[in-house]
Amino acid sequence: MTDALLPATPQPLEKENDGYFRKGCNPLAQTGRSKLQNQRAALNQQILKAVRMRTGVENLLKVATNPKVREQARLELSFVNSDLQILKEELEGLNISLGVYQNTEEAFTIPLIPLGLKETKDIDFSVVLKDFILEHYSEDGYLYEDEIADLMDLRQACRTPSRDEAGVELLMTYFIQLGFVESRFFPPTRQMGLLFTWYDSLTGVPVSQQNLLLEKASVLFNTGALYTQIGTRCNRQTQAGLESTIDAFQRAAGVLNYLKETFTHTPSYDMSPAMLSVLVKMMLAQAQESVFEKISLPGIRNEFFMLVKVAQEAAKVGEVYQQLHAAMSQAPVKENIPYSWASLACVKAHHYAALAHYFTAILLIDHQVKPGTDVDHQEKCLSQLYNRMPEGLTPLATLKNGQQRRQLGKSHLRRALTHHEESVREASLCKKLRSIEVLQKVLSAAQERSRLTHAQHQEDDDLLNLIDAPDVMAKTEQEVEIILPQFSKLTVTDFFQKLGPLSVFSANKRWTPPRSIRFTAEEGDFGFTLRGNAPVQVHFLDPYCSAAVAGAREGDYIASIQLVDCKWLTVSEVMKLLKSFGENEIQMEVVSLLDSTSSMHSKCATYSVGMQKTYSMICLAIEDDDKADKTKKISKKLSFLSWGTNKNRQKSASTLCLPSVGVARPQIKKKLPSPFSLLNSDSSLY
Repeated sequence: MTDALLPATPQPLEKENDGYFRKGCNPLAQTGRSKLQNQRAALNQQILKAVRMRTGVENLLKVATNPKVREQARLELSFVNSDLQILKEELEGLNISLGVYQNTEEAFTIPLIPLGLKETKDIDFSVVLKDFILEHYSEDGYLYEDEIADLMDLRQACRTPSRDEAGVELLMTYFIQLGFVESRFFPPTRQMGLLFTWYDSLTGVPVSQQNLLLEKASVLFNTGALYTQIGTRCNRQTQAGLESTIDAFQRAAGVLNYLKETFTHTPSYDMSPAMLSVLVKMMLAQAQESVFEKISLPGIRNEFFMLVKVAQEAAKVGEVYQQLHAAMSQAPVKENIPYSWASLACVKAHHYAALAHYFTAILLIDHQVKPGTDVDHQEKCLSQLYNRMPEGLTPLATLKNGQQRRQLGKSHLRRALTHHEESVREASLCKKLRSIEVLQKVLSAAQERSRLTHAQHQEDDDLLNLIDAPDVMAKTEQEVEIILPQFSKLTVTDFFQKLGPLSVFSANKRWTPPRSIRFTAEEGDFGFTLRGNAPVQVHFLDPYCSAAVAGAREGDYIASIQLVDCKWLTVSEVMKLLKSFGENEIQMEVVSLLDSTSSMHSKCATYSVGMQKTYSMICLAIEDDDKADKTKKISKKLSFLSWGTNKNRQKSASTLCLPSVGVARPQIKKKLPSPFSLLNSDSSLY
């Protein structure tokens, strides 16, 4: 029971009403999945310790001159590498854990692959945001304690999202809220001193950054990962469950693809463009597999046209898994993708190719042309079943010649048996797959069915009439596609909307301190007009009116009138408020926008395991126009299995694309580190 509470009783709460927990999150529900996440966090710490040990041994090996010391260091290095490999295999086992992520209903189906959630560390926004509110907006930061607490509560809730649509909505709400926070509190000219730390979901290596981009990208990754867990949890024994599975994996592919195209070159291997491309392919392949299961669920009738359809659907699934396995075998993904994932992709490619040949064999052997048969339709279907017919055969002649049909059908059975043998062999080579009982049963049953069918129709002269069975053409009635995240469908309220309209009161604009203007209307005339719409500006100011004498200037934004907040009021509402005071003295607070043409360079430090405490990895620089194209990116690609082996550094330029949430931000260029930047460093993780 994945979501059942464990026997350990949580501590009693002060508040036990239904609204205590945020919707989409229950941090006190100690589910099997949360236990798995705790194991993941513990493994992350062990990996961190082992990597630091490796770094120290490598440094010793570089400076030591004594042969005995160098020999001892090499021996120690081999032990550390072995420990790291074991830890990686344990982390890989968590990523394919069936007892937690799969549906609890007993099913005779091949398991699907989910993604684990990225882990993060706690972070305190309160001091930094309060200081910024006082400094930048000239307001008392303590007036926004509730808003800051809401933001921190939302972040904490996103660490334990429920595995349903409410959990997805929770993560997407936080992602949109981060867009507001970025526009309000993260100016492009400096860093805020907040260090965001997230652990790679595949390698366990932590990456820390003083940049909100890492936070936003990691939340998006967890959204896609949560969709995969929803998909694997659906009941694949019902049509509705399979449709939900298809939809979940398509949405997971959409979120991960959006992450790849929006946040380029993130400093975490699980969010690198190459890895995300493979993960998108994996989600679409699993969605296509679910399409095949949906078609097969009512039962496969032993009928010619039905068998043609099922054979082509199986060929389609085998084709996409073959492409996925090829992508997983390419560097640099090959060194970082869990071996069990690549093995399972290969197993499924052969398994579904075998099914395609098996169903083709059955339609050729069992269905002879009889009186009243629609031969033209059968000929058309058979011609569309192959890219090309075997040499010397034509669709119509094969249909009418029973001997040719049987021989071609038996050749398909032989190819099916070959693919079955390969799928069973691949599954036996992977320790994790050998332990999945349901997978072994499905593969064995399919192989035995093909073997018995082949033995039933085997004849003595088969070797004298061999025909090379062609590949079955892949075709599907439901082509799966990426479903992009629909952020616009969520209504999210900016926690800090009291600061004013985001289009004006944002972090990338500088303001004068609020000025208090005292003036009176002269015969009903204020001496100025108003323009704009939330916030309202002073316009066409008479230089001799009482407001101008008191210090008002054209272009001033009206912040308040007689202590009434006017930042969100329209022109008509502000004018009505002014007229309500008649001839009495009016106190009005205004602010002026400063010219922010001059700006300082912005630096962002990315801290990874064992990195020195310096601004060394990412430089977000706002350059002059003639220098902007000279921004450089450092990308260091290292294999997780090599754990620090020196690689050649490759230099290239890239532009970071940001999603537009709230107000537009200037494009920022950044240098990217590898999460394995471990060499020549003896400092600890921040």
